[in-house]
Amino acid sequence: MKASEALGYDDLPALVGRLTGDERHESSSSSTLDVLWVLYDQVLNVSPDTADSPDRDRFLLSKGHGPMAYYSVLAAKGFIEPELLDGWARFDSPLGHEPDRVLVPGVEMSAGSLGHGLPLGVGTVLGLRAQERRQPRVVVLVGDGELDEGSNHEAIALAGRLGLEQLTAVVIDNSTATHGWPGGIDRRFAVEGWEALTVDGCDHTALRGALTAAHPNRPLAVVARIASNTAEGKQA
Repeated sequence: MKASEALGYDDLPALVGRLTGDERHESSSSSTLDVLWVLYDQVLNVSPDTADSPDRDRFLLSKGHGPMAYYSVLAAKGFIEPELLDGWARFDSPLGHEPDRVLVPGVEMSAGSLGHGLPLGVGTVLGLRAQERRQPRVVVLVGDGELDEGSNHEAIALAGRLGLEQLTAVVIDNSTATHGWPGGIDRRFAVEGWEALTVDGCDHTALRGALTAAHPNRPLAVVARIASNTAEGKQA
């Protein structure tokens, strides 16, 4: 199977199945699969042919541990050869346990430390504004447990104050946050001036609707809620 072949959502389980050796993070990865697919299939303006275009949309995976779903979607969309999945995390493989932007085509951010994706997203939008590029979107995927990191609170407040319309935060809500959020995660963003929506994290129609919702002059937060009976064991 080559990356040039047309692959769809139904091919994802087989692609994910080629990535073995990190079963500890399988559930963490599976919670992101539907969101990643909807983003790359229906929302983001980026493809292998435009991966270096200055006008492309940017996707930042802050929830970078257990990237099996991410690699699988990149393979399905032609950014990498599916054959690479078979050797992931080996010494000579570009696919590590955390994505590396230098080694993996289409990866915008090297993941690792939880809490730095959203601040990088804010900086990316500010950089695009400095270049007078107002069309590219910057979408950051974070975990609800990751929101415990203080750097995210600063990014949420700043993005709201600056009205960064080009920024979208997608929060995978596995109910793993240590402290929880009075009024819900969406309210945490809303009080800082974000447009905030909560949807079923496995409902593709709802996800697409939320991710493409109008939010003039304010950033967008989409909380993708994972059902409690499937969230057990999922991390950050």
